[in-house]
Amino acid sequence: MMTLKLQIILGVVLILAFLLLVNMIRKKSLELKYALSWLIVIFALFILDCFPVLLDDVASFLGIFSPVNMIFFLGFVFSLLIIFVLTIALSRISNRVRALAQNLALSTKKLEILEKKLEELENGNEPTET
Repeated sequence: MMTLKLQIILGVVLILAFLLLVNMIRKKSLELKYALSWLIVIFALFILDCFPVLLDDVASFLGIFSPVNMIFFLGFVFSLLIIFVLTIALSRISNRVRALAQNLALSTKKLEILEKKLEELENGNEPTET
């Protein structure tokens, strides 16, 4: 069971974390789709902070003997979900970078061909087909 002092400290920390997150979203230093999971965690922890008996009830319902073990388990699961989501985002970004690099290479090649044709026209020669 948490003491009242610990509940107050945890509540203040969660409110500060929420305000920091909202400020980061507002300043566009964090996208909403990435902040959403953190907002859910902060909300869930705030509910558990306000109603600590709920943590004991959920832990016993799931067959977990200690509420602390349940918190560690949920933290582990949350970490895995974050890693999975970030892996998906990284894969999408990697594919996009590859496509952009290929488009840049094609555009550069076309530009070189056009510059060569322009140079030939300026010199009075017929442009060669490439």
